[in-house]
This record gives sequence, C-alpha cells and structure tokens, in this order.
Amino acid sequence: MRLTDVVKHLLIINVLVFLADQIFGADILALHYPASDKFLPLQIATHFFMHAGIFHLFFNMFALVLFGTQLEALWGPKKFLFFYFACAFGAAILHMLYTYYDISSLQNAMMAFQEAPNYDTFWEFFKKVPLERSEEYKEFIGKVGEGVANATPEAIQAAGREMREFINIKMDIPVVGASGAIYGLLLAFGIYYPNVELMLIFLPIPIKAKYFIPILMLVELFLGVNQFSWDNIAHFAHLGGALTGFLLILYWRKFGSRFDNWRSN
Repeated sequence: MRLTDVVKHLLIINVLVFLADQIFGADILALHYPASDKFLPLQIATHFFMHAGIFHLFFNMFALVLFGTQLEALWGPKKFLFFYFACAFGAAILHMLYTYYDISSLQNAMMAFQEAPNYDTFWEFFKKVPLERSEEYKEFIGKVGEGVANATPEAIQAAGREMREFINIKMDIPVVGASGAIYGLLLAFGIYYPNVELMLIFLPIPIKAKYFIPILMLVELFLGVNQFSWDNIAHFAHLGGALTGFLLILYWRKFGSRFDNWRSN
C-alpha cells in the first residue's frame, strides 16, 4: 500500500514531536483541564501530536497508516486532513465535557460534606475515588472516615484536605495522543468498507468492520463510565473522535462537501 502524502506528513510530525518530548520534555503541549493552572490554549492544537510512550505512538501510527491511507486515497488530501483535525478537536471537546461533569460532581460532593460533615457525605465523595489504587491509601481513608463518623475535628479537616487534593489531581491530569482522530478514521473506514475484516492484536479473531466497530465503541463507553483505577485511557476522547467523524460523514452525505469540488478541479 502506497503511503499517501498527508498520512506521511502526519506520521513524520508525530514522530518528531515524540522525539522532542523524550529529549527536551514538552509536557506544556499536553492538554489540561481549562481550570487547571497548567492549561494553555495552544494545548488544544498540540496535544494530539504527543504520545505517552513508544507503544502508544506505534499503535496510533500503525492505525493511521492502515486506515488513513485508504481514506485519503478515497477522499483526497484536503478532505482527509479536515476530517482528521475535526475528529481530533471533537475528541478533545467530548473529553473536556465529561471531565467537567466528573469534576463538578466531585466539587458538589465536597460542598455537601463541608455543609454537613458526617459519615454519609464523606463516603458520598470517596465512593467516586478509586481507593483500590493502594492498600495504604484505602486504609488511611477508612481511618479518616471513622474519625468523621465520630465528629473528630482533625478527621474532618483531613477529609476536606484529601478531597481538595484529589480534585486538583484530577484537574492536572494531561491528555495526549492522536487516538481521538484515529477513532474517527476507524469509524469512517467501517462506514465505507463495512465488510473488511478487522481484528485486535491481542485477540486475533477476524470480525467484519460493521460488527467490530460498534462492539469496540460499546467497550469504550463501558470503560469510560466506570473509570477503573487500572485504566488511564481517555475513553471519552475516543468516543468524541468517533462521534465527530460519524456526524461529519452524515453531513457530507446529505449536503455534500466543498472538498469534493476542490478535488474535481
């Protein structure tokens, strides 16, 4: 398969940014929650060229070549590039919306505890916290909860401090990677080539794209909603990229695309 021009340039940019991050450190380019002190507007346009590690980069670039070359050959470079960036931005938007919902829920639970510091309001907050991340932390929170139940002032202060710290940590978690754009490409590939068989590397069972992709999206939704402690993937960014791609294709099919005219000229 011939490597198409836009895919080739995206591949080069992603690799160069990854190398620059490894050599110089470029965390300033990762996307942070807007309320975080680490947020900069430029991160909206830079985070999807960064990757968390070599395997993260490899799998995204492998998918870019696999699906992107087919779609660029089908659409032409301008339409493909617009679609890629639209899915990347759509991924960031949905991820931020979900993060806003998540953090607002934590802030409301913290305010409820501050207004009525008791055992119930304490656990209303900490049931949203992945306590299984370490036995020491789980034991510590359990002791604080017991102190709150006994209305111990020191425990109430410690509980409020831990709540604020956890919210600040959530705000400062960065998001990197082209996965949102890649999921948009995957969704588009499934629409245009529904009977092509796909399979996961760790589950080598061929499944037609029209079945594989809906199953994958349901898995992403399940993992995104449950927020397991062992999972540090921004699943709603994946879903945002796929949703943006789906809506954009629907729009193009109904109203057409100016990129089609540019290609014909």
